[in-house]
Amino acid sequence: MIPGVNGFMYPNEVELQWSVLIVLYPYITGLVAGAFILASLERVFKVEAVRPTYRLALLTALAFLLVAPLPLQLHLGHPERSFEMYLTPHTSSAMAMFGFVYLWYLTVVLLLEIWLEYRAEIVGLAQTTTGIRRLIYRALTLGSYNVSPEARRIDDKVGYAVTVIGIPSAFLLHGYVGFIFGSVKANPWWSSPLMPIVFLFSAMVSGIAAVMVLYVVCSKLRKVPIDMRCLDTIARYLFYTFVIDFTLEMLDLVHRTYEADESFRSLDFMVHTRLWFSQVILQIMLGTLVPLAILAANQLWRFSVGVRKAMYMTAGGLTLIGIFAMRWNVVIGGQLFSKSFLGYTSYKMELVTREGLLSAIALMILPFVIFLVLIKLLPPWQEEKPR
Repeated sequence: MIPGVNGFMYPNEVELQWSVLIVLYPYITGLVAGAFILASLERVFKVEAVRPTYRLALLTALAFLLVAPLPLQLHLGHPERSFEMYLTPHTSSAMAMFGFVYLWYLTVVLLLEIWLEYRAEIVGLAQTTTGIRRLIYRALTLGSYNVSPEARRIDDKVGYAVTVIGIPSAFLLHGYVGFIFGSVKANPWWSSPLMPIVFLFSAMVSGIAAVMVLYVVCSKLRKVPIDMRCLDTIARYLFYTFVIDFTLEMLDLVHRTYEADESFRSLDFMVHTRLWFSQVILQIMLGTLVPLAILAANQLWRFSVGVRKAMYMTAGGLTLIGIFAMRWNVVIGGQLFSKSFLGYTSYKMELVTREGLLSAIALMILPFVIFLVLIKLLPPWQEEKPR
C-alpha cells in the first residue's frame, strides 16, 4: 500500500493535482477584492469615518493583485504558455477567462483609480523631486500636468465612476474562483451553489481584516495616533460581513447534513480525521468563533482605547488565519478522498520545490515588499486630526 493512502484510490487520485500554491491563489485574490470593497465604502457609499484608510486600501489591493497570478504561473509546467489565453481566447473556459478579468481589473479599474486619486501629488512631485525619482514621477503623469480645480473635479467624477464599476469587477474577480470550485460536479466537497457566494464574502472579510491590521501597524511604525473612529468603523463592518459569511457557511453545512447523500459519511470522516485541526480548530474555532466573539464584545461594551486596539489586532490576525485555513480545507481537503468514497490520501508539502513551503512563504512576503515600495512612492497618509 502506498504510504499515506487508506482504502481504495484510483491511480490518478493518489497524488494531489493542486498544491499549496492553489491555496494561495484564492487567498491573495480575496485580499484584493476585500481591500477594494473597503476603499469603496468611502468613495461610493460616503462612509467618511474610513477616509484615513482609503488610499491604504487601494495600495494594499494593488500590491496583492500584482502577485495574484504568480501562484498559477509557478504551478504551470510551461508558464510561458499562459499568454496564449490572450492570443487565442477560449470563452468557454472559466480558468482561461481569468486572464481577461485580471487584466480588466488591474488596468481599467485599480491602476486608473489610483492614478486619478494621486494625480495632483504626482504632478507636484514631478516638479519638485530630482534624479531617478523625478523621472519616475514624470512618467507617472502620463503627460498630464493640468491640476486646476476644474481638472480635479473631472478626476473626482471619473474616479467615482471607476469605483462604481470596480465594485462588481471585484465581485467578479473573486466570485469566479468559487464558481470554478462549485462547478466541479464530480467533487461533492466543492459542488455547491453557495460556493461562489461563500468565497466572495470570505474575501471581503479577509481584505477588511488585512487593511485594519496594516493600518494599525503602519500607524505604530510611523508613531502617529490611530484614528479610533476609523478603526471602530472598520471593525464594525468586519463584524457585519463576518456574520454573513459565517451564516452562509453554516447554511451550507446544515444543507449537506440534511441532504446526507452517499458522500456525507466520507466527508464527515475527513472532518473528524485529516481535517480536524485545519477545519475545526483553525478555521471554525480560532479563525471564526474567537474573532466573532471579540468583535461582538466591542459592539456590546465600550472598552478603553488600548484594549480595543489589542482586541482588533487579535481579531484581525485570527481572521486572516481562519480564512487561509478555509482556503486550505477547500482546495486540499477536496482532494484527499477518492471519488469512489472508498479511500483517503494525505498531502505532504515539501520544503524546497517549485510548489513547496519556501515558495509559498516567498509569495506571501512579496506583496508586502511591493506594498513598502508603493507607500514609499505614493504615500497614502492623509493629515487628519485623530479622534
